[in-house]
Amino acid sequence: MSNAKSAVAKLDGASAIEKAASALAEHGHETGTCHNCTVPTIGPYCAVCGQERDTHRRSVYNLVRDLIEDIVSFDSRILRTAMALLLEPGEIPKAFREGRTIRYMPALRLYFFVSLAFFLILSMTGIALMQLEVTATPTKLTRDANGNYFMPNPAYDPNDRDTHMFKPMIEIARDRATRPGGLFNFSTTAHYFSRIGAYRSTLTSAQRAQLVEDNSFNVVVVPLRGVKNAKKADIERAQKMGGEIKKGIYGGISRIAADPAALNGPLTTWIPRILFALLPAYALLLAVFYWRQRRKFYFVDHLIFSLSVHTFLFVVLIVDIGLAQIVPADIVAWLTLIALGVYIFIAMKRFYEQGWVWTTIKFGAVSFLYSAFFLAPALGGAIALSFFGGSLG
Repeated sequence: MSNAKSAVAKLDGASAIEKAASALAEHGHETGTCHNCTVPTIGPYCAVCGQERDTHRRSVYNLVRDLIEDIVSFDSRILRTAMALLLEPGEIPKAFREGRTIRYMPALRLYFFVSLAFFLILSMTGIALMQLEVTATPTKLTRDANGNYFMPNPAYDPNDRDTHMFKPMIEIARDRATRPGGLFNFSTTAHYFSRIGAYRSTLTSAQRAQLVEDNSFNVVVVPLRGVKNAKKADIERAQKMGGEIKKGIYGGISRIAADPAALNGPLTTWIPRILFALLPAYALLLAVFYWRQRRKFYFVDHLIFSLSVHTFLFVVLIVDIGLAQIVPADIVAWLTLIALGVYIFIAMKRFYEQGWVWTTIKFGAVSFLYSAFFLAPALGGAIALSFFGGSLG
């Protein structure tokens, strides 16, 4: 039925155009026929399909002029979009809600463009998202009169009252204390946005072996004694899973010990997927906190706002790549948080048009919930997946 109505509407439209063209021709106006859909034309463009009337056998000059006009028009749209994204927080989602869409690139296309540019820059410059540098220092052992070996407790800090519950020295097994090559303490330093190869493993084979042995724990499966309906198959399945986990931990530690940039490849695979999956989560939080304005703001409006905020995040990360080469990482992190906080706050104030007090409350609540319950766990999951090589078996 809908197809029939559509066909009738098109026929009525074409009939109206033919009548208008005939009337104009009677008054001496020039008319023509569209070369694409054969409908009479009464202007420079076809009223049905939109094709330009004068398209046949143009001169080289006209072809070059059209090309330049298309490029300038495309560039101006990109420029307007970039200026709105960077200098007018909330303008792009506001324009979408108000129907002013022709001025800017679509929000989804802009997000993909900027996020792709970020990862392309990382690839072309040889910059890693994160590198983990593992260093080893010899452990100072002490021995009591009974021949027992002790080592300093790494969890104890004499300057920190919170660690006084721990013993300053812990006993270690004799076989560990007397192992060939000695005993070592290991520390890990994370480096962000640094060149791949800037940090190399300095661990010896003995140190790598100890690192793996100390960290890849044995998974013990309790045989479910006393539990009703405990089946042998369940125990075997649990033992198999434990073995896979141990294998993954062993492999992850071994890769990091050999190459500080071992996690970079998997991270660049998982992070864009996870951030894209978080877009509707952020929009859902906004929809909850602006529920009373649901007739004014549809979920798609919140989603466009989420897209613009995450697009700006990638812009900030692109800037961070350059800053990290000349500024300490902790300063870059603080500047990133400040820039994102100010931008999102202003964008919320502009887009949702509420007062300063309510905007401040909702900005704080949404930011906390999203960071604590969505973003941080998701990034932790990305690191875990990268550590296990992408899967658990």
